[in-house]
Amino acid sequence: MTIHRDDLEAKLREIQTVVDDTEEKARGVGVYVAIGVAVLVVGYVGYRAWRRSQRVRVVVVPPQ
Repeated sequence: MTIHRDDLEAKLREIQTVVDDTEEKARGVGVYVAIGVAVLVVGYVGYRAWRRSQRVRVVVVPPQ
């Protein structure tokens, strides 16, 4: 069995097409993941700020 240069080039072009398609799909998913993480971080920071403002402050006065 003989492998010719044209066969190798055709197979590599096929592999490159699959890699390019996978890269595009992964990039799209990555954008959604980044947006989701950003929403969670902003929500958490807002929640912590709200909880801090709602905390009851107790002032302890030492006896004199």
